[in-house]
Amino acid sequence: MARTSATIEPALLDTLSTQDLYRELLLRIGEDPTRDGLLRTPERMEKSMTFLTRGYTMNVTDVLHEALFDVDYDEMVIVKDIEFFSQCEHHLLPFFGKAHIAYVPNGKVIGLSKIPRLVDVFARRLQVQERLTRQIGEAITDAIHPQGVAVILEAQHLCMMMRGVEKQHSSTVTSAMLGVFKTQLQTRNEFLSLVRRQGNSF
Repeated sequence: MARTSATIEPALLDTLSTQDLYRELLLRIGEDPTRDGLLRTPERMEKSMTFLTRGYTMNVTDVLHEALFDVDYDEMVIVKDIEFFSQCEHHLLPFFGKAHIAYVPNGKVIGLSKIPRLVDVFARRLQVQERLTRQIGEAITDAIHPQGVAVILEAQHLCMMMRGVEKQHSSTVTSAMLGVFKTQLQTRNEFLSLVRRQGNSF
């Protein structure tokens, strides 16, 4: 049976550090935070969670600063196989996979290295995959007002693999099609064809 500490009064929460809260959590699951292997675990957990949720301290404007360029180019730009890692907001378990992003410029393009960083702005928060997909597409739309944006995320969710239905080989695919990718079948099919060439599963 799990050992528990005394219940924390709500008024005391503001006086506790994040590491104190992690020690409390360790106690409540039945562990001993004073044993050798766990002595520094609250400190490590705090640093880890700060890193994994750093998207809350990031914003699109700062990421794209000085990386928007005027270009006379109106053909599709695709950046695919962008690795991303996020955390399910329902269970605080990771989900991870690849993002495939395309847009058709309308006078401006984004520096290519900034698109993976843009993904991180939203992925490094507590998320659901559907919202993450839409946020990436809308951020690009707001930044450069392209003719259209397409985003596909394919991911594996540990909340499905480690618990619940425990299906280790399942994956989830979500898409957001905006502008010409939504209204023009030929443009959408070109994007899907180019992304699928390397054997993506969707």
